[in-house]
Amino acid sequence: MIPESFVQELLARVDVVDVVGRYVQLRKGGANLLGLCPFHNEKSPSFTVSPTKQFYHCFGCGAHGSAITFLMEHTGASFPEAVRTLASSVGLAVPETPRSPRQREADKRQKEEISRHQQVLDMAQAHYTDALKRSQPAIHYLKQRGLSGETAARFGLGWSGNDRRGLASVFPHYEDAVLVESGLVIEAEDGRRYDRFRERVMFPIRNTRGKLIGFGGRIIGKGEPKYLNSPETTLFSKGHELYGLWEARAGIRSEGHVLVVEGYMDVVGLAQHGLGNAVATLGTSTTPHHIQKLLRASNRIVFSFDGDKAGRRAAWRALTTCLPLVRDDISMRFLFLPAEHDPDSYIRNFGAEAFRATVSEAMPLSRFMLEELASRHAMDEAEGRAACVHEAKPLLALLPEGTLRLQIEREFARMVMLTPEELAAMLEASPVQAEPLQIHPPSQGIVPSDIGRGGIAPVSRSEPVSREAGMPPAYLDEGLDALVSGHGQWAADSILPGYSEESSQAAPYHGSPGAHNPGTGRYTGRGRPTRGARTVTPLAKRLLRLLLAHPQIVDALGDQQLEILQQGPHLVLVRDLITLANMSGARHAGALLQAADPGSALADVLASLTPELLAEEELPDPQAEWNDALLRMELAAIRAEQSALVESGLKDEFSRRRYQELTRRITLLNTNVPTQ
Repeated sequence: MIPESFVQELLARVDVVDVVGRYVQLRKGGANLLGLCPFHNEKSPSFTVSPTKQFYHCFGCGAHGSAITFLMEHTGASFPEAVRTLASSVGLAVPETPRSPRQREADKRQKEEISRHQQVLDMAQAHYTDALKRSQPAIHYLKQRGLSGETAARFGLGWSGNDRRGLASVFPHYEDAVLVESGLVIEAEDGRRYDRFRERVMFPIRNTRGKLIGFGGRIIGKGEPKYLNSPETTLFSKGHELYGLWEARAGIRSEGHVLVVEGYMDVVGLAQHGLGNAVATLGTSTTPHHIQKLLRASNRIVFSFDGDKAGRRAAWRALTTCLPLVRDDISMRFLFLPAEHDPDSYIRNFGAEAFRATVSEAMPLSRFMLEELASRHAMDEAEGRAACVHEAKPLLALLPEGTLRLQIEREFARMVMLTPEELAAMLEASPVQAEPLQIHPPSQGIVPSDIGRGGIAPVSRSEPVSREAGMPPAYLDEGLDALVSGHGQWAADSILPGYSEESSQAAPYHGSPGAHNPGTGRYTGRGRPTRGARTVTPLAKRLLRLLLAHPQIVDALGDQQLEILQQGPHLVLVRDLITLANMSGARHAGALLQAADPGSALADVLASLTPELLAEEELPDPQAEWNDALLRMELAAIRAEQSALVESGLKDEFSRRRYQELTRRITLLNTNVPTQ
């Protein structure tokens, strides 16, 4: 393993502008640099790189990260490969965490196994492509399907042959275990071996780096199954891979969307007619891993399914997989062809332009979802509408907070004759049991919360408060209200969608700072989104933005500030970020983004803050801003405890003495509050 300390040292040495600039033409745009995003198709530049904060962010597709992340996403490099590439560019040697002899031996065996699997697959591919040139039945079949030799060569199509042990001519050691492990050969219970693929046109399956990882075979005569895939192996997992994604990279950019079809021949047939943006799932339902790969390829996805019942069932399964991953800035649509056609036959009969026209009329996810729900129930009856609401509740709850969810809920409310408020109340009263899927990068997919906007319990006004000796001065009445209502400097101008914290109530202030417990922080921040608690408070948001933009603030944190942060129940993510900065040694925003645990609550919230960081002007004194925020937090917490004491009636000596102690503390702190 590569030590985290080295990763942070490397990020401090490399310049993200230089790294990105090798692949993207950048131009000056104020304090940042702009360019066309390499991760999705666009005509106007929305891809921004910050030289000061050392990260990139695309306002079009949401891609973001450090120099390491860019190399991994853009070139397909693994994390170690990206680190080694960057290290060599700045003259650093990558240290490896000492590993035991057993671990080193296991690593060596794993690398050798992958290398051997890759080698046998490449040898089999060469055999299949050579066999195709000599097989007239296979060539005739492909010509019947309208494929040219050029298209067959582009996709590396081959022919398995008819022999039961055809690969024995390629692999003299046909009994080698690696042939079974790689999925090329099947071993029967009696020990006899035979080729997995026979009498099939072969389709090589490549990963996002273009490496051969498996095969699909399409039978050309009678027999079942029509399509046969490699089994799960060290290199291949069909729930993670998409056929044709490697070959479709240029087509996706030129067409502006990625088209998801059901079969290999659909992908190749569309490419033959000039539509090179199609990919196919590998004989399995669409999975969250598929959706994540698709979104990395394009922010516009069109699913194409047959128009029969089986096709609509497959489309519905894909829709339910998509729901937790939708965002306001992406488009997911569903295309249903006539029942007698698949994409390949449709484009052969009507041509590319006709197919493009049908794609342009594809049904948006929202309409498919609502129409499908309505079709299952008697919507002219109260009972039918109630049953429709019952079925829709878990689906609506899967949708991330945002404008799209609000629009869908309002349309659904009209459909079932409810007001939006009535539907919202029903959804709140029915918490979803299953957790929504977590994703990188999903800033729009975070569920909001009902925590008070300032994160501190408002002062009760149920009883008048007299201003006698020892009572708080009148000018402090507005101090807490400013934090809660949004009028003060530290109530941010917008509420960050985020994760629920432990509570929405302020903890009582416990007086002078005590010793900080270093074991209380955690840097992964693995909070799960929930309904009923929906926002990171504006104050917490502001603190997170300050720390992300200026990680050096953690170096000046003293016990008193740590105590204040520890008492705030709405500041869990702030504490997580401080712990992350301390543990990783990260000292700029890009390094913090790299160090955060992918998929964690902290990583998702930090990702959602990156657009704001790029738009912010540099603060003249970030440390002063931070100190002022903590000071106001302490004042607000004291005020909340005083209100609780007043409501209890100050009946005993301890309560009265405590109230006076708090008042003296307020007076002391108030002398340090800067004027607005």
